[in-house]
Amino acid sequence: MCGLAGMLDQALTTDQQRLDSVTQAMTETIHHRGPDAGAVWVDASAGIGLGHRRLSIIDLSPAGAQPMHSACGRYVLAYNGEAYNAEDLRPDLLALGYSFRGHSDTEILLYACAAWGVEEATRRLNGMFAFALWDRQERTLWLGRDRLGIKPLYWAQFGQLWLFASELKALRAHPGWTPSIDRSAVASFLRHNYVPGPFSIYQGVRKLQPGHLLRIGPDGQGQDICYWDARQIALDGSRQRSVWSDQAATDALDSLLRDAVGRQMMADVPLGAFLSGGIDSSTVAALMQAQSSQKVRTFSIGFTETGYDESAHARAVAQHLGTDHTQLVLEPSHALDLVPNLAQWWDEPFADSSQLPTFLLAELTRGHVTVALSGDGGDELFAGYNRYFWAKKIHRSVGWLPNGLRQGLGQAIKRVSPQQWDRLASMIPARLPPQVGDKAHKLADVLAMDEIALYRRLVSHWEQPSAIALGAEELRGPIWDRTYEHDFPDSVARMQILDTVTYLPDDILTKVDRATMAVALESRVPLLDHRVMEFAWSLPGSLKIRDGVGKWLLRQVLYRYVPQTLVDRPKMGFGVPISDWLRGPLRPWAEDLFSGLEQSGLVDPAPVRQLWAEHQSGTRNWQYLLWDVLMLESWYQRWMR
Repeated sequence: MCGLAGMLDQALTTDQQRLDSVTQAMTETIHHRGPDAGAVWVDASAGIGLGHRRLSIIDLSPAGAQPMHSACGRYVLAYNGEAYNAEDLRPDLLALGYSFRGHSDTEILLYACAAWGVEEATRRLNGMFAFALWDRQERTLWLGRDRLGIKPLYWAQFGQLWLFASELKALRAHPGWTPSIDRSAVASFLRHNYVPGPFSIYQGVRKLQPGHLLRIGPDGQGQDICYWDARQIALDGSRQRSVWSDQAATDALDSLLRDAVGRQMMADVPLGAFLSGGIDSSTVAALMQAQSSQKVRTFSIGFTETGYDESAHARAVAQHLGTDHTQLVLEPSHALDLVPNLAQWWDEPFADSSQLPTFLLAELTRGHVTVALSGDGGDELFAGYNRYFWAKKIHRSVGWLPNGLRQGLGQAIKRVSPQQWDRLASMIPARLPPQVGDKAHKLADVLAMDEIALYRRLVSHWEQPSAIALGAEELRGPIWDRTYEHDFPDSVARMQILDTVTYLPDDILTKVDRATMAVALESRVPLLDHRVMEFAWSLPGSLKIRDGVGKWLLRQVLYRYVPQTLVDRPKMGFGVPISDWLRGPLRPWAEDLFSGLEQSGLVDPAPVRQLWAEHQSGTRNWQYLLWDVLMLESWYQRWMR
């Protein structure tokens, strides 16, 4: 895994020496993504500079070094990622007369672009990638990103200057750009806990969307090209459902996942897997061990707080599979020490608190291997998130009531304060969950919502972010798009595809990429092989959800390798006790940041401090909303002061 950075000055105002030094400076900011080697290539006559940092995974020799030039001299490539079908493409390229200096997939991609054109070459790739390809003959720059957004790529145009990089910090290293905050992105961040693509936290800077290419021609125009559309794939699959027996579907998925996992075990360096003991990671680890002649290295972390600890489940799965398992039990101090430094690695605001254990897991794993496979993607493809079931339960329970009656019921619930609800609950002999009042008020908020509004509520943190983000009008993305309701009338399918095009690339995959690359660890996601997604969307809903349980078919594959009793349990997620920490060891840090809200001027301090007071009193749990503001302020302190 690697990182890339570069610039294109179409005004040709940058001389060779300065072009080289600026490209070097941009590239050096992402040294952590590729500590093994680095180089730049520049051509002042065209205004182009390409930089690359290398984490050597395939072909460790100099033959895999980048930026890489084609033998004919026409193309120069800086590439971040892995093409898992590179060896399938090699014979076709050999037949066309191309010869190879080494066995890297970078060289395969370079000559595939030369042979078939960039669009067709990209369509033929199976992998995770972001790349910048300079065509010297056409004086054209191509930027590309993989189908599901596993690898990041940012770009910006400022007049005749184009900048691009794997991370925003590289763009900041260009002296010709002064970053300014996009306040609309701040509002969107407060809703999602991440900045949704194609936007970034900076004005004029964009994320290249998953499945897209950007062609920048000599005329200075950028052409956005979609070569693979997740929404269209899902729509086609849902309209043309395949007919499967349970046995045949299980066999087909088992075979497909075996192939995906087997391809992603390709490496010239030590390799392992993250293992939480849940369905997704256990399936990946099981299929790795089934195809390995040696013990697979697996890694997990545990917590001293029992409500967050899954380490015993991971250990039991590892023992059954016979993997070489490494586990670290975290004391709160381990995670807390990281908090002030999070903005260094996530260089735009990011507030998914599972970034903490993800970083620590990556750090643990990197001490033993260079590549780790993860189970990300299973929830989106096979319907595993709890919200899919909550939405159906809520709608089934109250959806039949007239809207006016539901609104009246919600208003009645909210007339009783959360504290009063808690006192009433304490008088009932039956054991009720904690913070009944807080949950009752949340239920009251959703009673009058239709399914689209309910989904938006379930994925939102701040429900009215424009009211708190100063001078901001929230950006509207797919979660506001009513055409999804028409294309995906089934609410679970609709939530799945919305998660796939928003939450998956901008939260889950961003989190994993930054955490792993911060420690120079390559993370691979075999469940997000695009063939697996296409297969999953061809399945009827009964093969994903059965008897109120999600990921039914994926579970059937796992049961072939791991006893059902070891993996069947309620979904926990990968969280940390932020709520308690904010009332305890993180309180001084948080109050220091909250004291500077007026200085940054990003949010209205009054409602934030009101929520802080309620959280400290224990009357409400506002951990996620408060964490959003804290991560925003922490980012501001690191990058904008």
